[in-house]
Amino acid sequence: MPLGVVPAGTGNGMAKSLLDAVGLPCTASNATLAIIRGHKQALDVATITQGQNRFFSVLMLAWGLIADIDIESEKYRWMGSARIDYYAIQRIFRLRRYNGCIKFVAAPGYETFGEPADPEGETISEVKSSFVQHEGYCGPALQKKDFNRKIEGPFVSVWLHNVPWGGEDTLAAPDAKFSDGYLDLVVIKDCPKLTLLSLMTELSKGDHVKSPHVLYFKVKAFVLEPGTQLDDGSKEGIIDVDGEVLARGKGTYKSNYKTLMTYDKLYIKVDQGLATVFSPSTIS
Repeated sequence: MPLGVVPAGTGNGMAKSLLDAVGLPCTASNATLAIIRGHKQALDVATITQGQNRFFSVLMLAWGLIADIDIESEKYRWMGSARIDYYAIQRIFRLRRYNGCIKFVAAPGYETFGEPADPEGETISEVKSSFVQHEGYCGPALQKKDFNRKIEGPFVSVWLHNVPWGGEDTLAAPDAKFSDGYLDLVVIKDCPKLTLLSLMTELSKGDHVKSPHVLYFKVKAFVLEPGTQLDDGSKEGIIDVDGEVLARGKGTYKSNYKTLMTYDKLYIKVDQGLATVFSPSTIS
């Protein structure tokens, strides 16, 4: 069943990606016309797995700086979309770095990123998910032994993207495609604060990925092993999926709130073209 996307939020990354692909402004009227015309577009879907729980994502996963800005800026929601820029400046000048590790299966042509990882040698397949009806689709099987590359922290930001735009003015992953079967990974391990501030101003054009402080490549599957803050081992971080909190660690903003998953290892794998959305025209 095709899904229609109308921009009515703060970011509107999916609507922006669909409309910008054919040169149209991101407006509710353009999105509504696209739905009425009925053109359909295949869309990759990422399945996030942790134990018996699975969660489906179509936009992005963030951990570190981007997640902190997105979620913690909620306290300034009365500012509208300006809250993102306002809080980004605060967060950059009081920069956090996080211990942790990421492992991945690189897309063809990106196998040199990271360093070799020891295989885990286990399979994740059938689960009894509390978030998916048992008779419904529970996501793809994962071969843990396939995760043969890794990058060790500490990290400033880890950002996994399914489509080009993360928001109406944030071209997070300029090379992302709607149904190529890959996720675009944007990693910042270390970066001077003033340089990082400059990178944030380049997000609207996608030029941040050209920086020597940024690793940008495509993956078929991904493992996030989040850790504590580098400067304060008593505090952890936030994992943000499609603009919502998937997991909060100890000492974070609203850490007493219940989340769908715990702040621990997550496995992510892509199903190519699993979903269908209405779009202005068929896009690659």
